Amino acid sequence: MRELDDTNRQLISLLRKDARMSVAELAKRLSVSRATVQNRMQKLADEGVVLGYTVRLGTELTEAPIRAFMSIQANSSDEESVIARLRGHPNVRRVHHTTGRWDLIAEIHTDTLQAFNKVVGAIRLIKGVKQTESNLLLESYD
Repeated sequence: MRELDDTNRQLISLLRKDARMSVAELAKRLSVSRATVQNRMQKLADEGVVLGYTVRLGTELTEAPIRAFMSIQANSSDEESVIARLRGHPNVRRVHHTTGRWDLIAEIHTDTLQAFNKVVGAIRLIKGVKQTESNLLLESYD
């Protein structure tokens, strides 16, 4: 993957805030043509930088009954691609880059333990993932 320039970083930032923003609006905010935005979006997708677009729902609708943190040790040369794959997984809500024994922590939400088991298995198969440890959240306090 190539290094992102300022325009691509700004484009990604805008898409993170609102993935449904029109190409015309993105072009206006970036001060570039619509064709430039479309070409950049296609290249980001082709290179695996942008893996998809998503919908964010209110917490009442999105609070899954099974929530967990998965600590992940990754090969340093594969870390960027591991992060990209994790961010593209529909059950991974957040990915945290950390210090210490674990390189990454993925926040996982699923509807059932069976679905959680499948997510864990899929993450363990990602190229560059060396070791994992999962912790189910039993209760959270604000």
